[in-house]
Formats: sequence, C-alpha cells, structure tokens
Amino acid sequence: MKLPRVSAVVAAAVLAPAVLFPSSAFAADVPQPAGVSGPDTASGSVPDAAPGDGVEHLALDASDPEGQEQRDRAEIQKILADPNTGPGVRAAAEKALKGGAAELRHFLQVDLAKNRMDDLRVKVSQALDQGGPAVRAAANKTLDAGGEAALLKFFAEDLPAAQAEDADRAEIQKILADPNTGPGVRAAAEKALKGGAAELRHFLQVDLAKNRGDDNRVKVSQLLATGGREVREGAAKALDGSDAEVAKWLAEGWPKAQASDDRVAVFVALSDKNTGPHTIEAAGKALSGTPADVAQFLRDLPKLRATDNRVKVSQLIETGGPAVRAAAGKAIEGSDADVAKFLAEGWATARAADEAAANKPADKPADQPAGQQDQGAQQPQTVQPAALTKTDDTTTGTTTGTGTTATATGSLAATGTEGLGWEAGGAAAALAAGAALVAVSRRRSARS
Repeated sequence: MKLPRVSAVVAAAVLAPAVLFPSSAFAADVPQPAGVSGPDTASGSVPDAAPGDGVEHLALDASDPEGQEQRDRAEIQKILADPNTGPGVRAAAEKALKGGAAELRHFLQVDLAKNRMDDLRVKVSQALDQGGPAVRAAANKTLDAGGEAALLKFFAEDLPAAQAEDADRAEIQKILADPNTGPGVRAAAEKALKGGAAELRHFLQVDLAKNRGDDNRVKVSQLLATGGREVREGAAKALDGSDAEVAKWLAEGWPKAQASDDRVAVFVALSDKNTGPHTIEAAGKALSGTPADVAQFLRDLPKLRATDNRVKVSQLIETGGPAVRAAAGKAIEGSDADVAKFLAEGWATARAADEAAANKPADKPADQPAGQQDQGAQQPQTVQPAALTKTDDTTTGTTTGTGTTATATGSLAATGTEGLGWEAGGAAAALAAGAALVAVSRRRSARS
C-alpha cells in the first residue's frame, strides 16, 4: 500500500529525529552502490531491502521449534541494537518480542520489509524538508514516483548526487560572499550557478583556479601603479613569477610591504610644517603600536587634519585683523574643505588687506587749505632733550612734541600759546624772546 505524501510528512514531523544536511542517515538503511560507503550494521542484522530480499535465509527449522524461536528473537534484538534502525521497524520489532514464535516469525518475514519502506518514505520527507535545492528536487521526484524501487534508487543514487550538487552550490555562494573575490572569479561563479551539477563541478575544478590567477595578477598590477616604494618593488617581482608566487605575495609579501610604506607615510605627515598638534599626537601613538594601528592612523588622517585646521582658524578669529577675522569666521561655518581652502588661500589675502589698511596715510581735515602741508603727516617729529629749569631771571626749557619752547620767569612765564596751533605758538614765542631782549637792554642802559 503506497503511503500518501501528506501522511509521510506528518510521520516525519512526529517520529523522525532531527536530521542534519547532508545526512548520512538517509542512506544508512539501504544497500550502497559501488564507491559509496555506508554505516556498518550489526553482524547478522537484516539489511533494508524490498520484501522477499532480506529474510528468506532464515529458513524455518520445523524439527526444532524452540531453537527457531530463540534464533528469531536474537535476530530481532540485533535489529533493535542497530542505531540506524528506523522508528517504524523499531516499534514493530518491540511488539513482536512481546509475542511468541509466530509473532517473531511474522515480523521477520512480513513486517520488517514493510516497515522499512515506510521508514524510508519518512526519511525522504525529511530530505524534502531539510535538504538543499537539488536534494529537494530529487525527493519530490521520488515521492511522486512512490514505488519501492524509486525509494531504493533515491538513497542509493539520487541522494548522494544531489547532496554533492548542493555542496558545490553552497561552496560557490560562499566564494561570491567573500568581498576579496575578484571580478573574473565572480563572473564565472555567477554563470556556473545558472547551470546544473556539471557546470558547478567544472567551475570548482577548472575555472576557479584560472580566473583567480587572472584576478590576482590584475590586483598586483594595480598595486604596482598605486603603492608605495616597498609595495611597488614586491609587486614587480611577483608579476615575473607563477600564479602560485603571485598568490603567495598577496597573502604574505604584500602585508609586510604595505606596513613598511605606511610607516613612511606617517613620517611624511609629521614632516609637514602645517601638521597640527592633534595629528602629531595621534601619529606618535600609531608609530608605537602595530601595523594595524599605523594603517588606522592613515585612514583617520583627513579627520585629524580637519580638527587641527579648525583649531587654527579659531585662533585667527581671536588674534587676526578685521579682514582676517571676517574671512575666518565665514570659513569656520562651512565644511572642512572650506576651512582648508581658507588656510591655503583666503588667509593670505585677508592678511594682505589688513596690512594695507594699517599702512594707509591718515585722511586730511576737510577745512585744510589746498597746498598746505599736513603737519601731522609730513612734519618730522624730533624729540629734543629737556632743558634745565632755572629760577630767578633765567629761562626755563619745556619739552613738547615738536621741539622745545623757552619761557621766561615772572610775568613772561605764561605766553598763552598752550591752546594754539603750530604757527601761532611760534609767533608768540618770538614775541616773548623780543620782550626779553628789550628788558635786558634797559637794564644795561640804567647801569651805564
């Protein structure tokens, strides 16, 4: 009687233990084809086979019924001891052991084969539920056929082949998931996945190595064009060798050469006069660490430089001239690129504007006559040494910003020129000097 597919699935959920994919247990209860190994069964156990093919050798010995019963019971116990015995066979065997000679004999000649076929259908259902694409397709085909021959063929031939195909497909998908897989390998793998078992196997055995070698050479050529000195030298040497030598350099030589070039790049950054304190501090820590620390510093270098640039612009806002402060304030509100451009170009332009404004002459007063000299701008200022101040009838020297004004003691001490301009002050000083000369002349006349 053929077990419907729905019943087989229900039986798989209730009776069968969890089966991992790929599962060697699927084929454990059937004869294995040449070249396919299966688990050993207990000595004397009945192999899973079609009815009439597994128990005929247990001929009934009518002359020794008690001995026959003991031999049948021992045979059934061996079947139960086999870990590959399915749940249907196990249940029927345990039931038979509770009976007498007739029940033991009926189990071995009838129930054993029938329950083994049922257990095989359960395992096919498990394969359908848990297997890969190829295994599911083969299981569906077997369940559609439904016969005992199809069940035996599934475990003997179809299941191993489908498991191998699914394993190849999973391996190719793993290669595609690797970010280091090159474009040549990727294209060939995607093409293989569109085919069947033969295409999958050909890719893994032939196309993979060839395309991987080509991709490796392309990668080394790129490093030769863009790498540092150590990387370029190693890449050039590797390209002269075999595909195996190229692969070995990528796996071992390239990391060492890259670490050396990275350290050189850090020292180059430190030698830049514009390198700021944050960058210098991070570079020192990286050089004291591992090659991975140095590589991380180089990845962080743009961000570190941007931080130092903003610190410098903030300082210019505090200390620069009007034009520098205005340009710096505008730059710091922009992006890191705006800040860098200001420091490279805008700062010099703004500083020049501030210097020009500082050196520009003062504007003339609006009421100054044309042609009159600007005394404040053109009159040279000389600082005269202060004269000694004397009492009685001698003069007193007073130092001013434009020269020394002589005043006389007594009634001539105040000339009234403090609030006058440069010309009026000079005239008043001349009048005071004349009055002093007249006074001296009168004294001399009186003495004579």
